[in-house]
Amino acid sequence: MIITKIFNNNAIIAKDSTRDEFVVMGRGIAFKKSAGEKVEEHLIEKVFELKQKDASEKFKLLLEDVPTEYVALCYDIIEYGKSILETQLSDYIYVSLTDHMNNAFKMFDEGLKNTNPLIWEIKKFYPKEYGVGLKALEFIENETGKRLSEDEAGNIALHLINAQVNSSYNKVADVAQQAEKIQDILNIIKYSYNTTLDEHSIGYERFVTHLRFFFQRLNKREKTELEDDFLWRQVKTKYKKAHSCMLKIEKYLNTVLSDEEKLYITIHIQRVTQRQKN
Repeated sequence: MIITKIFNNNAIIAKDSTRDEFVVMGRGIAFKKSAGEKVEEHLIEKVFELKQKDASEKFKLLLEDVPTEYVALCYDIIEYGKSILETQLSDYIYVSLTDHMNNAFKMFDEGLKNTNPLIWEIKKFYPKEYGVGLKALEFIENETGKRLSEDEAGNIALHLINAQVNSSYNKVADVAQQAEKIQDILNIIKYSYNTTLDEHSIGYERFVTHLRFFFQRLNKREKTELEDDFLWRQVKTKYKKAHSCMLKIEKYLNTVLSDEEKLYITIHIQRVTQRQKN
């Protein structure tokens, strides 16, 4: 490999004999080196090959500003995530997660907390990704001494979820179709209740995210079932209008929803149609 650009003593851009470009990291790998010189291979610790051009260019820009140890830490989190989830992730996660964690560390140093209003949904529907997020907090504490909140485990999980969505919804038509269905569902609620929805409320945001996850599960034909139907029976009785609205949505989708999906959609409808109080 030949060095083509140096970011700092520990991070470079290099090309191999086939002219493929890599981000290469290692302690002292660029010390007293210049572009055009050979890479000392025994110093290589991590190699990034980002085949998506847009992701590659943005990642290079991040390397100008983000501390090398944070970049390396995010690399380890992503590689660990790949091994646990056993799935391909979009290259763009190296950009999005690194940028996010750099900001998260800045907020931590300033004594600010980055809350995640979707933590409940993430724990419930994406336990594997959330588990990776929790493990990532251990990596972070071991490497930096900083113990981030569990909200950050949820944020890391969201990046992993989105990277999977991006790889499976890689056609514009798929994304447009999903967005159209979500809008149709929201319209069913508006017309059923003869009301407008507060699109800036946490309840609205959580519901839209739930629907996005729901369509991902539907595409993968993943089924969720209730272990105990007591809560479902209570919700049907207490929130009759929301339950009726959910049945309209089920009919629109032309599919049979599990009781668990019916339960959560009904609860979301109830929440999103309640008047927001300050």
